Amino acid sequence: MVTSVRICVCGDESTGKSSLIASLVKDQFVNNKIQPVLPQITIPPSIGTPENVTTTIVDTSARPQDRTTLRKEIRKCNVILLIYADHYSYERVALFWMPYFRSLGVNVPVVLCANKSDLVGQADTPQVVEEELLPVMAEFREIDSCIRASAREHRNVNEVFFLCQKAVTHPIAPLFDYKEGQLKPACVAALKRIFFLCDKDQDGYLNNEEMREFQSKCFDKPLTDNDLENIKASIAKSLPDSNMGHGVDQKGFLQLNKIYAEKGRHETIWIILRKYHYTDSLSLEEAFLHPNFDVPEYSSAELSPAGYRFFVDLFLLFDKDNDGGLNDEELEALFAPTPGLPASWTESSFPSSTVRNEAGHITLQGWLAQWSMTTFLEPKVTIEYLAYLGFEPATLKDSITSALKITKSRKRRRRPGRVERNVVLCYLIGAPGAGKSSLLDAFLNRPFDGLYRPTIKPRRAVNSVELPGGKQVYMIFEELGELEPAILENQSKLDACDLICYAYDSSDPDSFSHIVDMRQKYAHLDELPSVYTALKADRDKTTQRSELQPDQYTGSLNMNTPLHVSVTWNSISELFVALAETATNPSNGFPKSEEDAPDRTGLYLALGATACAAVAAVMIWRRSTNAA
Repeated sequence: MVTSVRICVCGDESTGKSSLIASLVKDQFVNNKIQPVLPQITIPPSIGTPENVTTTIVDTSARPQDRTTLRKEIRKCNVILLIYADHYSYERVALFWMPYFRSLGVNVPVVLCANKSDLVGQADTPQVVEEELLPVMAEFREIDSCIRASAREHRNVNEVFFLCQKAVTHPIAPLFDYKEGQLKPACVAALKRIFFLCDKDQDGYLNNEEMREFQSKCFDKPLTDNDLENIKASIAKSLPDSNMGHGVDQKGFLQLNKIYAEKGRHETIWIILRKYHYTDSLSLEEAFLHPNFDVPEYSSAELSPAGYRFFVDLFLLFDKDNDGGLNDEELEALFAPTPGLPASWTESSFPSSTVRNEAGHITLQGWLAQWSMTTFLEPKVTIEYLAYLGFEPATLKDSITSALKITKSRKRRRRPGRVERNVVLCYLIGAPGAGKSSLLDAFLNRPFDGLYRPTIKPRRAVNSVELPGGKQVYMIFEELGELEPAILENQSKLDACDLICYAYDSSDPDSFSHIVDMRQKYAHLDELPSVYTALKADRDKTTQRSELQPDQYTGSLNMNTPLHVSVTWNSISELFVALAETATNPSNGFPKSEEDAPDRTGLYLALGATACAAVAAVMIWRRSTNAA
């Protein structure tokens, strides 16, 4: 947002530059002779300026000997106020001044002022009419606006400098192309996104209530019935084919803003754009898209209840055919106000990374799982898309980051107890051909495909898992592919991981040795909780070519023996529950260095009972002795 405006006042000698500045400062015409060039004047926001900016006004001389100073000031300014007062100085606008500004290579707006308008009608000053101004504006697009003024009669003096401020704070150039008579593409794109966000029911129209909400948000004042009817009438007049029966459609909304631009009310468009966090370059504010959000070490990011509620509502709103899934057209409509699908979604072949229905469309379960995974892996991407899609915090004090929450640190994983996480990451490690890809397919409820396809790059799948007791967590299951060694050597990748699932083909004698080799090569894997799984249990079990058989190997670590499962069995879901349960109770997934200490509770209770009985017997003997 612009906080200061520097105005360079230019023009031929005797056009009244200094008188106009003096008339602004004194709020009246100064009859006394004033110096040819006034010193620089700075006007704070509180003194008669409609814009909340500090304004610096620099007077200049047109004399050839002052050309160096003039050139210096023009290059320092934000806007040029070019003044003329008679036919000669008017002709000089196109013949000298505008070409001169271009020769300096400056790219600032120019406000053209016809001063001494009180002299219009006298013989030596021809009347300045629109037919004279329009050709100049058509030839020089730098000219932002034109105005007539009179320093002597103090007419339009404040308005002249307000136009200069507005040319900087609310520039027309990014919004409207006068030559084409159309809003510029970047402006159209921004307004389309704003229309999308205002169309709460996504029916393609802004109804009366949505128009009132829009008015209140942007201009902090209510929209009366008369005002609403006038707006509709203006749109209908310029768009005869428009139908206002259902409300203002996107075409009508764009036309309304075009009317504002054509009438010189581009500050109205800027108020709308800035209320929706657009910068002067018509991009969204960096602080809005990427607010400060840091995830501490050993913690993770998750969607808060408000974040989940927002994505649920978004899904239901765009599932137009109510089939429980978002098809390609519905997804395209949903992501219309964004740059498109997140890059990581495209890389993971979305929506194949999550739950889909029989038609191949992402379900609500898969939609929430996908955003849970994105928030876990790339929280700043989720925040960016929340901004694009119009998430609104519950209160003005809250920021967009209220849609997310930070979990407690889980650094001490060996300590018994459940970690406070609703999203967990499990790496799947095993030999090629062990059945890892089929396991991921089963995790997403897809039918078994016996065709072997080697996994080259990492593949992720995410789904919800219901734990014993009814709690639901989202588990990200990642097959590492050929990048397995690189990922296992990356400590930051391992720190993010909640569990390792070691999987082998129980029907392949060479499969288990891969796990043994990996654990020997990467000793630091002992720092992560793990579960061992024997896949393809529907086939004949074979002896593994390994120093220890899988049951002996896990027994030597004092861990549970491998779970024998097959993706062709209905019970495969029990494996996913076991994995999620271990990820949320990490102490259960660590190898023990020695056997658990024997439980001596019963022995202690027996000894205590014996001691109590002995004490009681002694007390009874003493009482009987005393009585005798």
